[in-house]
Amino acid sequence: MNRRLFASIPAILSVFFLGSCGNSARNSREEAPVEKLQYAARVNEVEVITLERKDFCRQLLSNGKLKAAQKSKLVFGTSGKISTLNVKNGDRVSAGALIAGLDRPDLVLSLESARLSLKKAELDLSDFLVGQGYPAGDTTAVPAQLMETARIRSGFSSARNQLSSAEHDVAGTRIRAPFSGRVADITLQRYDQAGQDAFCTIIDDSSLDVEFPVLESEYSFITSGMPVKVRPYADGTKEYSGTVTAINPTVDDKGQIRVTARVRNDGSLLDGMNVKVIAERSIPDQLVVPRSAVVIRDNLDVLFTWTDDGKAHWTYVTILHSNGDSYAVEANRNRNASLSEGDKVIISGNLNLADNSEVALKN
Repeated sequence: MNRRLFASIPAILSVFFLGSCGNSARNSREEAPVEKLQYAARVNEVEVITLERKDFCRQLLSNGKLKAAQKSKLVFGTSGKISTLNVKNGDRVSAGALIAGLDRPDLVLSLESARLSLKKAELDLSDFLVGQGYPAGDTTAVPAQLMETARIRSGFSSARNQLSSAEHDVAGTRIRAPFSGRVADITLQRYDQAGQDAFCTIIDDSSLDVEFPVLESEYSFITSGMPVKVRPYADGTKEYSGTVTAINPTVDDKGQIRVTARVRNDGSLLDGMNVKVIAERSIPDQLVVPRSAVVIRDNLDVLFTWTDDGKAHWTYVTILHSNGDSYAVEANRNRNASLSEGDKVIISGNLNLADNSEVALKN
């Protein structure tokens, strides 16, 4: 019995010692000072501009397609085998230049026969007039009615008509450029048989027309002679200046009006190209801000102004006009807002701002 008691004494002492140590550890943790994390309020960095009145460039954007100012499909006047071909697609030609010709010796012979027939008729006409007592080679004294009769009896009138017809037939074996331009859409090669289909197209692309639609509500914005800018989708870095030349005075079933502008070509534009058209008009005395200055709050347009107290104050605005990078605005009177020339308008760092947010100006 005593032996068991002595054997349990070390275990009891061990439990007592561990309990004392645990209490000491808890007491030490409770007595240690607690350090709390400190959060500094975030201050947004912003950029501002001074609001001023100036001319606003209002823009109207549309899409269009380029069309050569002059364009003509060329067709042979007759059929035959192509014997002459002086050009290829893309070549530039001058007005009157021979493009292609047909091999038609039968028409050439008919032309020569018509010329001989006319010469014979001229001799018969002269003999008839001499027989009437008029000197050879002098027709000034011949009465008009007698002269007409002499031309018919001698066959002169008929021979002259036959020569004109033969010349027309031979001319139909040749295609010449009606104006200076570029050759396109050649469909046949030398020695091919040509028919009545178009052989090629001549395009005068020194200047091009662009047709583009505008909405009926935008009709008053467009005027003949106003400048436009044209940007080809193939290369958006290039921009060409043009002028409105025509406004079609009808509205189609889509509520659109067709407008035409002419653009000078530097050689980079092609007939049929798709382009973006920007029509511009200057509106004076507007409060103009970058598009980045306007944000949405309460489903309304808002911009923030900065004051010397270092805070951002929001102002409800109405957008009067817009273009690619700016707005013309005024204070939203329905919200009793105010906006004046000289106000400091925040143009960056405003996406997460609230009214009276603290802000700091960027250096």
